[in-house]
Amino acid sequence: MEMRFDAYLEHLCSALGHADRREGLRGYCRGLMLPLARKSVEPLAASIDPHSVQARHQSLHHFVAKSDWSDTAILEKVGAWILPEMLRSGGERYWIIDDTGFPKKGQHSVGVARQYCGQLGKQDNCQVAVSLSLATEAASFPIAWRLYLPEAWAQDAERRLRAGVPETVEFLTKLEIALAQVKAAQAAGTPDGIVLADAGYGNDTGFRDGLTEIGALYAVGVQGTTSVWAPGQQPLPPKPWCGVGRKPRLLRRDAEHQPVSVKALAMGLPATDYRIINWRAGSNTDLSSRFAAVRVRAAHRDHGRTALRDEEWLLIEWPEGQSEPEKYLLSTLPADTSLERLVAVTKMRWRVERDYQDLKQEFGLAHYEGRGWRGFHHHATLCIAAYGFLVAERLCHKDTKKTPYSARNLPYPKIACRGAARRAQRHVPNSISTLRWTIAQTLANSLQRCPCCSRTRPGN
Repeated sequence: MEMRFDAYLEHLCSALGHADRREGLRGYCRGLMLPLARKSVEPLAASIDPHSVQARHQSLHHFVAKSDWSDTAILEKVGAWILPEMLRSGGERYWIIDDTGFPKKGQHSVGVARQYCGQLGKQDNCQVAVSLSLATEAASFPIAWRLYLPEAWAQDAERRLRAGVPETVEFLTKLEIALAQVKAAQAAGTPDGIVLADAGYGNDTGFRDGLTEIGALYAVGVQGTTSVWAPGQQPLPPKPWCGVGRKPRLLRRDAEHQPVSVKALAMGLPATDYRIINWRAGSNTDLSSRFAAVRVRAAHRDHGRTALRDEEWLLIEWPEGQSEPEKYLLSTLPADTSLERLVAVTKMRWRVERDYQDLKQEFGLAHYEGRGWRGFHHHATLCIAAYGFLVAERLCHKDTKKTPYSARNLPYPKIACRGAARRAQRHVPNSISTLRWTIAQTLANSLQRCPCCSRTRPGN
């Protein structure tokens, strides 16, 4: 694996632009693979070069916080390495839009503000980044990453200057960032996929219309208050022309002819319309719930339109035993799509949650301690790059009869304390965690101390 990792790093280095940046990328990515409690610049420097910590710290800090290399170019290289393995087995492809929060103290880190943080489940001081991930049933990884810059930050010239926010960066809502990421992925020739997003994005009619305009199919969450025309209904046609003035062109409603909320529609459906669907195997049992799907037309401000909106699917999830439905989704999948496939597609959003979990727990995505725009994005790009290598490794070996990577078969690593080794031995074979532990074994020879407990190894 070490030889493949070296080849992968060399593949990434070709996008850096200058040869003197190569050592920074190699060192940073190697450090991210190690079993460190915290993966900010200083612990990384102490682990990969314990005899010259200060010099290595300065070098890594300059590489991640100051050096002007392209995050987009590196992510394209990551994609070029992984995509052949992802697409080899065929199957459906998905583009998953989501955002993740990073709780922060103070007010000086770029983009920090009091806003909703998914990690905490409430509003608090944090940074928020929007991502677009490419996924199949076998794997997923982020292909675009962008910090959300709140409007107060975008309009504060002094704070922007201190944080190094580029002049070209303007205020964009999360929805605008996500739509721009989808358009950029299309322009770059990324294999197309069904766009998935939660109600924070899907509830916006403009966002859904934007996806339709660029030809993207979607399956996105909406809130229960979203209005639609019930099956078989639609807005009234324009008023008949009386022969005087302009000919009426706008669709209309009246007191008796009104759309309904998706919640009201769902609760009015007969019980026979709901079926129990299993969508995938869980850790202990199959995951299942009760679903219904009907064809509707979105009704948001359609009385100001001249043409009918196309019909789309409304998927309703109403678990047994609950007093009302739990989730609602709108999808532009074809009219002949089965209920089983609708459910399977919408439930693929779980993959982005696993990506965030692995990136934060295994690669220190949330550990960057700098305050600048460039460093925030560079650190995330390098975490995704390290993660991407293990995604590709996992895909290479997922079809083998005997799992090649299992922490139970590994000796205690020279670079880690026994407590960390025991934790590793509980990892699932061929998981991202086990793969990262495996490659840490091969990197141990270059280290001089235990990064988990800071003890010097015997004989050093």
